[in-house]
Amino acid sequence: MERSQVNEILEESDRFIRSFGYVMPPFAYWSPDEMRERVKSDAGSILANRLGWDITDYGQGRFDDLGLFLFTVRNGSAEDLARGQGMLYAEKIMISRKDQLSPMHRHVIKAEDIINRGGGKLVLELFDSAEDGSIDADAEVSVLTDGAVRKMEAGGLLKLDPGESVTLMPGIWHAFWGEGADVLIGEVSTVNDDLTDNVFREPIGRFSSIIENEKPRHLLVSDYDAWL
Repeated sequence: MERSQVNEILEESDRFIRSFGYVMPPFAYWSPDEMRERVKSDAGSILANRLGWDITDYGQGRFDDLGLFLFTVRNGSAEDLARGQGMLYAEKIMISRKDQLSPMHRHVIKAEDIINRGGGKLVLELFDSAEDGSIDADAEVSVLTDGAVRKMEAGGLLKLDPGESVTLMPGIWHAFWGEGADVLIGEVSTVNDDLTDNVFREPIGRFSSIIENEKPRHLLVSDYDAWL
């Protein structure tokens, strides 16, 4: 992706999020220079816990068809999770555009509530895992939807209207997209680790490669190692 496209998506996404009455935290709007100074002084947890903007095309260069917008609002640490005490949770706000696929994947550790916060329908394709962790193309899938058990055949499509949610436990394979319109998505989960806890069905990347054709307005989480 070109940085100019990333900058444009940031602006569009912020407007879309605000249209639902959700306002991003102050650090979302720091410039790269301010982010660099603040993580050195009083905001090191932003870097350590990888909070912030995240725009991915999964390394395929087709964001409109295969991609996702995310912003990690809060996140605990792997150390807390390992000892079972402390900040054991994370929160994200995401946008799945109409017919934009977030590809099939599962998590090893993270359990997550995926919530349709507004817009179109959120459609999820679901599979259970076989004993070796691969997709079980035959097993029935059982998930909680707002506290009620929902069972469906392997590869079944779960469609969530605004206000509805699904709880995905570790090992549940899922892909998702917006139907009818772009969808604002909330995610509440166990501590999030996008570097090691995503297992994709296809050999794709989690983050985008950025072509620097203009200056970044705000840094992405994937920029931190190089820029900070």
